Amino acid sequence: MIANTSPIKHRFTPLQRALHWLMAICIIAMLFIGVGMVSTIKPQYLTLVSIHKPLGITILVLALIRLIVRWRDGAPPLPIGMPEPMKLAARLSHVVFYLLMIAMPLIGWAMLSAADYPVIVAGLHLPAIVPPNPGLHSVLWKTHQFLAFTFFALILIHLAAALFHKLVRRDGVYEAMGPSGGSVAASRAD
Repeated sequence: MIANTSPIKHRFTPLQRALHWLMAICIIAMLFIGVGMVSTIKPQYLTLVSIHKPLGITILVLALIRLIVRWRDGAPPLPIGMPEPMKLAARLSHVVFYLLMIAMPLIGWAMLSAADYPVIVAGLHLPAIVPPNPGLHSVLWKTHQFLAFTFFALILIHLAAALFHKLVRRDGVYEAMGPSGGSVAASRAD
């Protein structure tokens, strides 16, 4: 029998890290643009909308790419000493992140379709994904807004957890996705 001598993966791949940080910038920008959109009726509103729509579609495409890469490349194991409730929270939060990264742009697109507004990305008119319907538009708008606040709260929790792992536990979880090539705790295993 031949022993498996491949090293244990302690970091996400460079592509996974690049997608994570690119999407973090896009999503945080998107949330603040969204807040700006709903809090103004000034001429800047149209500028914000013209950024919000294509950025949402970009996030959708990046999220689908990221999901495929995650299925292909997997993830580093969580630390051996990490309590099971924390491991469960980490896994569930990642599922919710992926759901929101995909659902939010789709709901926004459907909302615009229901209002009979065009979605234009790079000069291309995307097709409507639901028929025009003012009642549906209202429901989708409220859903989009609620999920945006949920997303913002999840991001704050994610940042707090990252800092907790970096500064308190020092268990290598932060370094697995962190932008620096710092050392990763040796206590990680399947």
